[in-house]
This record gives sequence, structure tokens and C-alpha cells, in this order.
Amino acid sequence: MLVEIGRRALRRILAGAALLLFLPAVNPASASVFLEDLTWTELRDLVAAGTTTIIVPIGGTEQSGPAIALGKHNVRVKALAEKIAAKLGNALVAPVIAYVPEGNIDPPTSHMRFPGTISIGDKTFEQLLEATARSFRHAGFKTIVLIGDHGGYQADERQVADRLDAEWKRTPVRVFADVDYYRLSRGPYTDKLLAAGAARAEIGTHAGLADTSLMLAVDPSLVRKDRLAGPSKLGAGDGVYGGDPARSSAEFGQLGVDLIVDGTTDAIRAFIASQPK
Repeated sequence: MLVEIGRRALRRILAGAALLLFLPAVNPASASVFLEDLTWTELRDLVAAGTTTIIVPIGGTEQSGPAIALGKHNVRVKALAEKIAAKLGNALVAPVIAYVPEGNIDPPTSHMRFPGTISIGDKTFEQLLEATARSFRHAGFKTIVLIGDHGGYQADERQVADRLDAEWKRTPVRVFADVDYYRLSRGPYTDKLLAAGAARAEIGTHAGLADTSLMLAVDPSLVRKDRLAGPSKLGAGDGVYGGDPARSSAEFGQLGVDLIVDGTTDAIRAFIASQPK
């Protein structure tokens, strides 16, 4: 009896193994929206099948006060770009551009006054964006979207897009500098925070409640919560501008995440719909 039960169990195992041989292999990377997770042949096939929009996330490596890690912009823009691409349904996300204009190096200005910030010149930055866009045009993309998480280079994005669009006007390829991505993180996000109970004096323009809350919603591991409040309020000397991060929360930050992702997705769709067919 036991021998017969053992034989039946063995037959079931062998049948299951045989079935697995005929199932298609699952490649986790094929479900990713990140370009760097794909092979070149997977990318070629996706473009041929109609995935012709690529989002170029632009971050920056800079100080954000004593409570937020230097990679804030890079981590945040990648996470939000992934959400935007998923909502679009037919877009991919390029590797994050982490080297951006942050001020003069010598003598140091702006965020360069704090250790860890990395800065390149505006001309170099525009050349980097332009070469990136040309690479994606060569790969078959039709819509190249620039989204920037930092305010200092928004004009550079527009200049590159205008220059390339003028050059490529007789082709179906367009570059969209989606400055709404950054604009939404300012006034519209401030309005959401005020309605949710935040005080205007807390919100700030850099490393205050708004900025810190966004980071808590995206990746709390980059926020040092024990440094958000202390015996004295953080200020410009600490790299915190015009706000107080003490009451920052992921709940406050999620208001900004939803606003930015939804608004940017809508802007990209509207841009694509406005192009000649």
C-alpha cells in the first residue's frame, strides 16, 4: 500500500515537472519600466510595439539640511517617474541624471557652500541633455520627456527642448520639457498642505516641511527623523530655507506625490495628443 502511494506521488511530481518545461519563462525585468533593467532586444521589441515615450528623470546631488540625504532629488525623481510611466502605460524611464548645475564651485555659491553637493556648468548640463535626447531618438523614441526635481535648471530643460524641436521639426520626434512636474511641487502642493493643516511658516522652499514630507512619502530611509527638531529651529545656516521640518510626515508628503504624478501624467498625455498625427 505504502509503495503504491509512493508511486502515485512520484508520478504527480514527474507530471508537474514535465508541465513546467512547456510553460514560458518569466523574466521579471520585462515588467520593469526602467530602461536599464531591459536588454537591447527587449527594448527594440517594446519600441517596435509602440512604446515610444521615454521619461528622462533629472535629479541632482545636493545638501538638503542635516536631516535629508544628499541623494534626495535622485531617489525622488526616479520613484515618481516610475509611477508616471506606470500610469501612462506605454512609457519607459531613463537612468537618472544626477549631475546638474548647483552653483559656482570656486568661490562656492548656493548649495556648493555645503559639503557633498556636486555641480556642473549650465552649458555642460545642456550638452548632456541634448546628447541624451539624440541617443533616444536614435533608439526609435518619438516623445522624449524631461522632468526635473530641482528648480535651478528648469530654464535649461526648456532651452534644450526648444533647440531640438526646431532642429527636428520635419520629423515625428519631439522633446517635452515638462516643467509642470516642478511647478506642481511649489504653489499647488503648498495649497494642499495648507488645506491639510500645515502652517505657511513651516512649509519652506528647501528642506522644510514640504520637501521633507515628500521624501518621507517616497523613501523615509533618506530622512534622519531625529534631526528634524532640536533645541533651536533649523535655518539657512543649516541648509534649511524658509521653513520648519519638525512636523513633516509621510501623510503630508503623499499629497504632493499624488499631485505631481497625476498632474505630470496629464501634461504628458496632453503634449502627445497635441502633436501632428
